[in-house]
Amino acid sequence: MSHKAWFILFSILLVLVIGDVILRDSQNVLFLLKKLLDLVEYIAFWR
Repeated sequence: MSHKAWFILFSILLVLVIGDVILRDSQNVLFLLKKLLDLVEYIAFWR
């Protein structure tokens, strides 16, 4: 992937996270981080 594509993806992700922090008090970000932690624990269990 080129640098331009990475920059666009990073910018979109950053805008989404900042929008969530401003509009919803980070509810969506916290939910996704909790689910990611559950996934990591599940994968570590099966290792």
